Amino acid sequence: MLQVLSEAATIAAQAPRIGAWYFEILFGLGALILLVAWLPIALHRVALSLPIVCVLIGVGVFSVTPFAVWAPHPDNAPVLVERSAELIVIVSLMGAGLKLGRKCGWHSWNVTWRLLGLAMPLTIAMVMILGSVLLGLGLATALLLGAALAPTDPVLAGDVQIEHDEDESEAEAKFALTSEAGLNDALAFPFIHLAIAIAAAGSLTAEVAGEWLLKDVVWKLAAGLAMGVAIGWLVGKMTYSLPSDTRLSRTGDGFIALGVTLVTYTATEFAGGYGFLSVFVAGLMIRQAAQGNEFNRRLHDFADEAERLLMMFLLLMFGGMIAGGLLADIGWEEALFAAVMLLIIRPVAGWLSLIGVKRPPFERGVIAFFGIRGLGSVYYLSYGFNHGSFESEYSLWGTLGLIIAASVVMHGVTVTAAFDKLSARSHKAWVARRGGGAA
Repeated sequence: MLQVLSEAATIAAQAPRIGAWYFEILFGLGALILLVAWLPIALHRVALSLPIVCVLIGVGVFSVTPFAVWAPHPDNAPVLVERSAELIVIVSLMGAGLKLGRKCGWHSWNVTWRLLGLAMPLTIAMVMILGSVLLGLGLATALLLGAALAPTDPVLAGDVQIEHDEDESEAEAKFALTSEAGLNDALAFPFIHLAIAIAAAGSLTAEVAGEWLLKDVVWKLAAGLAMGVAIGWLVGKMTYSLPSDTRLSRTGDGFIALGVTLVTYTATEFAGGYGFLSVFVAGLMIRQAAQGNEFNRRLHDFADEAERLLMMFLLLMFGGMIAGGLLADIGWEEALFAAVMLLIIRPVAGWLSLIGVKRPPFERGVIAFFGIRGLGSVYYLSYGFNHGSFESEYSLWGTLGLIIAASVVMHGVTVTAAFDKLSARSHKAWVARRGGGAA
């Protein structure tokens, strides 16, 4: 915490006197908040997304005087970047958990398990190979980059996630991407720890592998799952099952979702588990306990609003990083790496993992393609750099920045058309199954 405050103070000391621009800054903040509320409606039928607009605004703002001197870079405030990304990820994970009403099971979540158990390890392995061959990375650094890029981002994937009360049986692609994004952040964490351990030891030894397997895989995953189930069950009982005059739902306050998020995450971290996993699982448990109670929507809506505000701010800062030279040292190797990552590695890994799934080919293609990369990857890379010693840190930030920027644009301009087409095909199939009745 002291390190975060120190970095924030250092950044503030480098900025011009805020007082001279006080009203301009307030106006800009208010305008951006209004844009966050209004733009999703205005952009619904346009080949743009809220993340694209936020990044473009950030680039524009930090490209002009006097704001250009404020343009940040993750190397200048590594702990602040880590903690900021961490906060928005856990808020996003709670929102994702609160959306999903389908009970967790082997068959009902079949697509999700395939994406987690097959697509994610394949992605890590392919990124490691590509990073070693194309970027010249060593084992530890290549593994760190692979683990950071493997998860589908829960923050920027809002446009491909299922709505709170959407029919999950008809929106399998959205359900799969939402549940994948909710779980794969936690499942990538063991590989981040393995990369840190290899970097510290200098190589992958039997001792390193054994300690990693017991501590970072078995214990941390088990503790995260147990804490999420326990806290989610308890909050669900307190919210929906106590006598009506003592239930938490009686308050009507959606900000309870934020309190549950922070308590769950920190309690799990104290217990030595993965807080990302526990937050998402707690959200699932609360949604199951709600049994259709309208208060669950209030919890979800507050989490969603908080996530969008945090996302707006962090994407503005990301745009500032681009304006400040984040991509200045990108060469053809990094550009080729980003293209292969987004256009080949994720789609191929996703498609291979879904072989044998009884879903239409176009739907499987959509699931495989829309593995959006974003702020979760920022968190993992900054976590790795802050807890271990890795090569090529500065250039890897540029590579990651290019991948995120390209993902924001590529997925943002294609999402509306792709999911409209998918929805139309699903509706046509639904009509056909019912004997061609009226639409």
